[in-house]
Amino acid sequence: MQIKVAIVDDDEVIRSSLSALIKRAKDFKLTGEFANGESALKEIPKLLPDVVLMDINLPGMKGYDCVRQLKAAHPAVQFLMLTVYEDSDSLFNSLRAGASGYLLKRTASARLLEAIQDVFNGGSPMSPQLARRVVQFFSQPALENASIAKLTPAEREFLDQLSKGYAYKEIADRMGISIDTVRSYVRTVYEKLHVHSRTEAVVKYLRG
Repeated sequence: MQIKVAIVDDDEVIRSSLSALIKRAKDFKLTGEFANGESALKEIPKLLPDVVLMDINLPGMKGYDCVRQLKAAHPAVQFLMLTVYEDSDSLFNSLRAGASGYLLKRTASARLLEAIQDVFNGGSPMSPQLARRVVQFFSQPALENASIAKLTPAEREFLDQLSKGYAYKEIADRMGISIDTVRSYVRTVYEKLHVHSRTEAVVKYLRG
């Protein structure tokens, strides 16, 4: 089953680049692209994509304001913010509005496709430095040491690569292992850390 994706970005070059990326990927289907929040509010309810890539600095309406309205009416639609803004206000306004993930526009194409899949599967992908900011913001006690201690050296190395933002294929190349072994690490690390997404795993690793 293909994941239906819509794009909301006022930059025509970036929008076209994202569109081309989605169209090339066999597991994804582009359902619409919009240059502003107003048109997205009007058309996305008709299309009901699985995942929306949402810019923040849109003309007239901020991206997170658009997310807030759409998420309230269509909670099954997942929103992944794709922006140049790294400030805490933009990050937390987006998360409060209902966004499930937050990536910077300089994110590599392979990582972005993984993030869309992650959001679709219930995860919350986020650039590692922003994930750390979320952790610091909530200042929850670090209780992960016991879980981290269960990891093998290879699993720790895998998590270290993951925390640096590398895509699975890149991690396989850097560690000299197969992509199947990487997927095996994903399963075992998620199980040992009791997490369900890449971001949760990285957050626990950084805190541990």
